[in-house]
Amino acid sequence: DSFFLFSIDLCFYTRSLFYGSFYDASGSFSCYESFAFMKLILLDRDGVINADRPNSVKSREEFVLLPGVIPAIKLLNKAAIPIAIVTNQAVVGRGELTEEGLEDIHTYFKEILKMEDAFIDKIYVCTSSDPQHSHRKPNPGLLLDALRDFKVSAHESLLIGDDLRDLQAAQAIQCPRILVRTGKGAQTLEKGLPEHVLPVIIFKDLYEAVSHVLDEKRC
Repeated sequence: DSFFLFSIDLCFYTRSLFYGSFYDASGSFSCYESFAFMKLILLDRDGVINADRPNSVKSREEFVLLPGVIPAIKLLNKAAIPIAIVTNQAVVGRGELTEEGLEDIHTYFKEILKMEDAFIDKIYVCTSSDPQHSHRKPNPGLLLDALRDFKVSAHESLLIGDDLRDLQAAQAIQCPRILVRTGKGAQTLEKGLPEHVLPVIIFKDLYEAVSHVLDEKRC
């Protein structure tokens, strides 16, 4: 297998590096060495923020936050790092959910966050079911829109997703990327990651990823 999976301990290396599991095709420590540059977090939605569903989330009742999501968002809010959600919602394009219904789900999400003194800065959605659409991941259109609006470059941002197409969208614009094991993440790892999306940093869930990126766990 050409992929090399390993872990390093934050205390063993330096506090400027965080630990996790790394896929690196070369087997060398060529992963992202510091996130001091980070000015924007890009989050996939289903499988990262809320529980993924085989037939898509179509109502408030079906929108169920994953454990640790609110604390993770609060950590980013405290660090004054903007958060943009970049999500495919072809359920709208297929006619199974209206745009108003989708907006209601997102309003519900924002209401939950507000009750916890947390917030998301912006949500970017592609409702097209056309795989060739420039904004439908793995195409990077949503990410590019977010970078433009927040006036940051790709290397100043970080994408956290659970699906190969998230990683592909980030790789297309040379944006650093993390895969979480929630949602489709574990299944994505089992299939193996193609070399062109590497290196990828892997964490259990959003909270673990965010807490390590922000160096919340002290040596």
